[in-house]
Amino acid sequence: LSIRRQRQMCIRDSVSMAHTIGVDVGGTFTDLISFDTTSETVKIAKVLSTPENQAFGVMQALANTEVPMETVETVIHGTTVTTNALLERKISSVGLITTKGFRDVLELGRRTRPKPYGMTGVFECIIPRELRLEVRERVDSDGEIVEPLNENDVNKALKKLLEQGAESLIIHFLHSYKNDIHERITEEIAKDIWPNSFITRGSALVSEFREYERGTTAAINAAVQPVLHRYVERLQQQLKEEQYSKDLLVMQGNGGTVSSNIVSEEAVKTVMSGPASGVMAAAYTSMQCGFSHVVTYDMGGTSCDVGLIVDGIPQVTSELEIEYAMPIHVPMVDVHTIGAGGGSLAWVNDSGLLQVGPESAGSQPGPICYGRGGKKPTITDANLVLGRLNPDALLSVDTPVSQEFVQTKLMEHVGTKLGLKDAEETASAIIKIANMNMAGALRLVSLARGYDPRDFALFAFGGAGPLHAVALAQELGIPKVLVPMRPGITNAVGCVVADFRHDFVNSVNELLANVDMEKVHEIFSAQIRAGKEIIESEGITVEEMIVIHHVDMQFQGQTHILNFPVQNPRVSRSSLQSAFEKAYWNRFGVELPEIRAVLVNLHTSVIGRRKPVPLTTLLPKSEQKSRIDDCIIQNRPVCFESGWHNTQIYNREFFPPKTEFTGPAIIEQLDTTIVVEPGNHVEVDKQGNLIISL
Repeated sequence: LSIRRQRQMCIRDSVSMAHTIGVDVGGTFTDLISFDTTSETVKIAKVLSTPENQAFGVMQALANTEVPMETVETVIHGTTVTTNALLERKISSVGLITTKGFRDVLELGRRTRPKPYGMTGVFECIIPRELRLEVRERVDSDGEIVEPLNENDVNKALKKLLEQGAESLIIHFLHSYKNDIHERITEEIAKDIWPNSFITRGSALVSEFREYERGTTAAINAAVQPVLHRYVERLQQQLKEEQYSKDLLVMQGNGGTVSSNIVSEEAVKTVMSGPASGVMAAAYTSMQCGFSHVVTYDMGGTSCDVGLIVDGIPQVTSELEIEYAMPIHVPMVDVHTIGAGGGSLAWVNDSGLLQVGPESAGSQPGPICYGRGGKKPTITDANLVLGRLNPDALLSVDTPVSQEFVQTKLMEHVGTKLGLKDAEETASAIIKIANMNMAGALRLVSLARGYDPRDFALFAFGGAGPLHAVALAQELGIPKVLVPMRPGITNAVGCVVADFRHDFVNSVNELLANVDMEKVHEIFSAQIRAGKEIIESEGITVEEMIVIHHVDMQFQGQTHILNFPVQNPRVSRSSLQSAFEKAYWNRFGVELPEIRAVLVNLHTSVIGRRKPVPLTTLLPKSEQKSRIDDCIIQNRPVCFESGWHNTQIYNREFFPPKTEFTGPAIIEQLDTTIVVEPGNHVEVDKQGNLIISL
């Protein structure tokens, strides 16, 4: 063992740190991509995810690349640990200390309903009532102390929570965003009594008004904090055993990365890190291709995620609701998710209408064509019947089934009930309904927010995304579709290209006419300092620092707020007023000069740009052909929007850069299939990305 360690030390001393690794854990697969920055080559691994401990899948993917860990400079990890823990309620026991009389704020919520009609619906607060304790203290809405903190109450509450088995602690007092002195005192008392570091001070995590959203965000953070901490600790130990000596970076939901040493302090920010990494890869890739306005479209096996990129920057929201009555008010990439994936089930409801999703066949048993016992038709089965998928090239097939068997099941469960004449007509109906659902999601992130889809390109990725991308672009009038070189591992690529990012928000919540602008300038300056200090403390080299400012404003008396950017941290009152009026007009087409404006929140994002990664390394240069005709592997009948066509099938791995051709075509590669409708023009750029013009 001693000789082996000495040899490893010699290797580490003699070999340069050349590899940057991105690894993303999905519901079915764990994807890994390794860039060798010296030779500009890439290695890819795709293994089954291990839900019992995601670290097992990560280590297996690393082993499959056979990259010596001594040569790895950075590992960036996108994880669904916190998201899964929340959705499955596999969370830690949490105790809450709050202002007397307000223990039920987290349960009362906003008096919304999980369904628009009827009185049904279930909501269970993630903190049981017996673990929500009150103490005597009170700060008013102006930040003035009305009743001093009773420290004896705090001590009793802490001991009682520990006796009841609470592992994490939340300190959440009314109006602490204005004056957090009582929360700070309580935190100091708790540090002497609480047996671990899992203490969440609400105002430190989210310093904005609305006690319900602030409290729920803190509750979610405390609930997943121990879960994430244990997972990261295990993974760090396993990486260390394999001689990885650098820091592990973790993707956050805002599209940035953070050191694993501090990630669990604000664990809630890792929720939605998976979808965020895909959007970051889309932003990075599309900018290199010359597209600054992009709608992202990620379709996997069970769901479809859509987002928006404007001027090369992914849109971020602070009002995500991961499920009913569970809002998370920390900045995250604005992604809308619907239950439409390759495994989504097609069925006829009690009214005799065809529906597709949100129920899914999952990975077990999966679609009928996978031969794992699935009997209900899915989107994948419909694409197979229409000739868009190659039955001999499907991944994850255990026992191959015949086309006739798939067609029979489509007619049995859908076609006959709808009175359709054959399986092909049934499959077309399923695809049309699925596309309609996904087009609705795309409208929500574009048209519904004041953006014209015709000004954007559609960035399609995920295993199933490129199958439907052209049809969706046609539906929304989007002129071009961009398909990256490796659609199935785009999220892993996003981990590699993601920058460091830290977001800050502070509430002002005053009439703009009454706001002290010097106070606004001081808040912006403090946010910038805090972001730069955190990035510098992480000890990772960055090429430049970028600072982005946004504000939230509303007209007096309104409930909802409008977010828009500001260029100068020393912004003036008049420029804020005019920028808000312009943003309001662009969004709603209405002017309200008679109503006064309210400055609600100030946001700052501090981004540390990492060294860019050359995407040309994704090209399989060894297999490239010199002529496009040499890339044709077969011909087969395929059903498009305009009907059946005898279609050329291409192998994308053979495409040389700067190639052009016209559809109809089916383009196959290991991780996806791309449908090109008749008349569409396809161009292969120098990075190997496909640009499809409708």
